[in-house]
Amino acid sequence: MDCSNCMEKEYINESTLDSIFKVGFGIDLKCIEGSSKEGNAFMKAFDDANEMVYWRYVDPFWKLKRALNIGNEAALKTNIQLIHTFVPNVISTKRQLLSTKLYMNVKEDILSRFLVESEKDPETMNDKYLREIILNFIMAGKDTSANTLFWFFYMLSKNPLIRERIAQQVMDITVSEAKYENVEDFVATITDATLDQMHYLHAAITETLRLYPVVPVDGRCAREDDILPDGHKVKKGDGVYYMAYAVGRMPKFWGEDAHICRPERWLQNGVFQPQSPFKFVAFHAGPRICLGKDFAYRQMKIVSIAVLRFFRLKLVDDMKTITYRTMFTLLMKEGLRLYAVPRAPT
Repeated sequence: MDCSNCMEKEYINESTLDSIFKVGFGIDLKCIEGSSKEGNAFMKAFDDANEMVYWRYVDPFWKLKRALNIGNEAALKTNIQLIHTFVPNVISTKRQLLSTKLYMNVKEDILSRFLVESEKDPETMNDKYLREIILNFIMAGKDTSANTLFWFFYMLSKNPLIRERIAQQVMDITVSEAKYENVEDFVATITDATLDQMHYLHAAITETLRLYPVVPVDGRCAREDDILPDGHKVKKGDGVYYMAYAVGRMPKFWGEDAHICRPERWLQNGVFQPQSPFKFVAFHAGPRICLGKDFAYRQMKIVSIAVLRFFRLKLVDDMKTITYRTMFTLLMKEGLRLYAVPRAPT
């Protein structure tokens, strides 16, 4: 089969990065000077830096390496410099767009609001502050959705019955693609009402997040002395961590088939039924629950509908073992290579 029909990780990464730039920053990534080349370099530097920082937890010599500028710490420094070069371009581009009055409603995106507020307090909300805001949103908006889609399409490739059931639901609910010249025209017809009907798709994405949570390990730092529900005493400054990856695979919570991908566990009479966020912890729970949860689901469902409506996915190498990189987010190691086989018109 012609490898020009292969779907690779760059496609999904670029798609989610474009989305967070448009929604969060009100910027078309293409309007940033040198964005094509620099954008790809930024994504690689961002992922590599993510992994290198995480390894500090198990490397007792990282401070020495940083002082001597050797090994991972030298590479991390280079990646950070590249990131800190790219992000100011985002800020300056947005300022130029605002200055031309092309964006009359300053509340249309998050970055615009911060830029307006920065004029009131320029010392506190300086460019460094804005840079950290942007990086936080990029990590929350790009890595989470992209990584989940990697694992979701991998899961569908390993479970063709689930894949075809979702595809059939998509074809039953959406109109025929024969009326549209390309996928973009079809995507433009997808409404919130369409997404709300995709219960099995929603369940399958949720099942993917149960088995492959974007943030596999997370925790909090105690701001004061406290006592946990099980009676364990926590001192101020102590860190309390939990493994969402392990929680999602525990038979105690999910039954003896916890290790199996079964979207039906989320359905009742064909309708999606959410679980307690303290059981399904992929988006955390309580007052710190992920603010972008609904946006993430919407984005992932639209991409999934577009792909599954027009293509049947197949792994390029069925025998290859897929694993993850050790970093803050559950990034698939070496990406995911798939054949996207066009579906016959219906």
